[in-house]
Amino acid sequence: MRKASLLLALMLAGVSGAALAQEPERGGTLNMVVQPEPPTVMLGLNKLGPVSFVGSKIYEGLINLAPDMKPLPGLAESWEISEDGLTYTFHLRQGVKWHDGEPFTSRDVVYSFSTFLPEAFARTRSVMARTESITAPDDQTVVFKLKAPYAAFMMIFEVSGGTIVPAHIYEGTNIRENPANEKPIGTGPFQFKEWAKGRYIQLVRNDDYWNKGLPHLDEIYFHVIPDANSRAIAFEQGQVDVLRGGDVENFEVRRLAEAPGVEVSEAGWEFFDPLAIININLKAPPLDNLKVRQAISYAIDRQFMIDAVFGGFGKPAYGPMTERTPFYDAAALTDYSFDMEKAKTLMAESGLKPDANGVYATLDLMPLPYGETWQRQSEYLRQQLTEIGIATNVVSVDVPGWQERTTTGKFHITTNFIYLLGDPAMGVSQTYVSDNQNRGTATNVDGYVNPEIDKLFAEGAATNDPAVRQKVYSEIQKVISADLPVIWSHQMSMPTVYRSKLNNLITTGLGLNSNFADVWIAKD
Repeated sequence: MRKASLLLALMLAGVSGAALAQEPERGGTLNMVVQPEPPTVMLGLNKLGPVSFVGSKIYEGLINLAPDMKPLPGLAESWEISEDGLTYTFHLRQGVKWHDGEPFTSRDVVYSFSTFLPEAFARTRSVMARTESITAPDDQTVVFKLKAPYAAFMMIFEVSGGTIVPAHIYEGTNIRENPANEKPIGTGPFQFKEWAKGRYIQLVRNDDYWNKGLPHLDEIYFHVIPDANSRAIAFEQGQVDVLRGGDVENFEVRRLAEAPGVEVSEAGWEFFDPLAIININLKAPPLDNLKVRQAISYAIDRQFMIDAVFGGFGKPAYGPMTERTPFYDAAALTDYSFDMEKAKTLMAESGLKPDANGVYATLDLMPLPYGETWQRQSEYLRQQLTEIGIATNVVSVDVPGWQERTTTGKFHITTNFIYLLGDPAMGVSQTYVSDNQNRGTATNVDGYVNPEIDKLFAEGAATNDPAVRQKVYSEIQKVISADLPVIWSHQMSMPTVYRSKLNNLITTGLGLNSNFADVWIAKD
């Protein structure tokens, strides 16, 4: 029992087996990059990637997630789920204080999930619509009662989606205009110190953190460096210690990783589970023609594209889940392995008539405006589409323009990636269910409508029986893979480049969006 208790204590502290052999060293400054510069670091109000990256060190959720998606204690020490899957009871950690010194209690959790998050975040609002009640029997206990079982319910309590905010600061106020948004108050291991716009965001150690002895670091700087080349140079010159996936182009990663004292890791994206897709507007002919979509899918040599464009990071994908997604079933998928002759045959069978130049259609191709890698991918796609008689106009837009055009249907073909979020009931379904269109968010932007799929996703979410869920999600993968509402590109790998002197940098399924309480720097 004593040994088990020690192991549990170490897990709660996020200490990995490798780190057990060394004594953590206290102190030091961790320099990282945040790009693009976030509009805020108030994670409760904004869930964009850069906001989550910074805000996850300030705020906390009820749970953390292990790489295998098993819940780990966070602000909740423990929990019980009733046998019927309707009641979730969380027991909160004692001795936790907000950064202004006020105690953290069940009032904060009830307020966050009943008022703040449903107002600020569409996904939480959607999930909370499934709850019958949220109650607090005492200061350390919170009880959620659901109207019907929802298998992905625990996934909403990690810090990004389930950010706990201080009720004593926000209750009864306009949450979007509250002055605390400019100087966030969380329970996390680091406190907000300074934001020099266009230069850096500084966080400092919370000396009153509930996990005594942590954090190890004195401070963290998130440097704002606008272009990828400058970020790579900053790493080479030692100005920053970590480059997240996307900070530099993938084709630069292996070169940077060859330097002495530098390592690269593909871990830490298990919860986000990024899947690269090619959105196709199903309401725009001839993309409503299945044979045309099939032709496009067969015309893409995914492995060549991964190697030539994405630096060799990733695996081909032919369906709505990745190998990392629970209930993934490769046997259920249609095989769209590269076959240019088959692609040309499908175009000839599509019913379209080519013009004198052999062109069946001319379509807009809009690259995801996230850097040179995505531009190169679009150049490759343009070449492959030309091969099957589809001419393209490349439409380059900025991020707001891309968001506006995709969410309002002003596109033909665009490159993209989505996060699958640990459970198909949470992250996969939102791209394909028919009632998730025209919401101003980049979810089912393609216009896919299939009542059978709607029914199957509802069934998969409403049971906790793994066998039943596997059967349902296998059928979903079979149907969607055949329907081709999007073209799946590849299971993404977003490598982290970092200095070897950093310890415990990636220990959970949230990766660099963890709180960094146990990260420490070995002295040179």
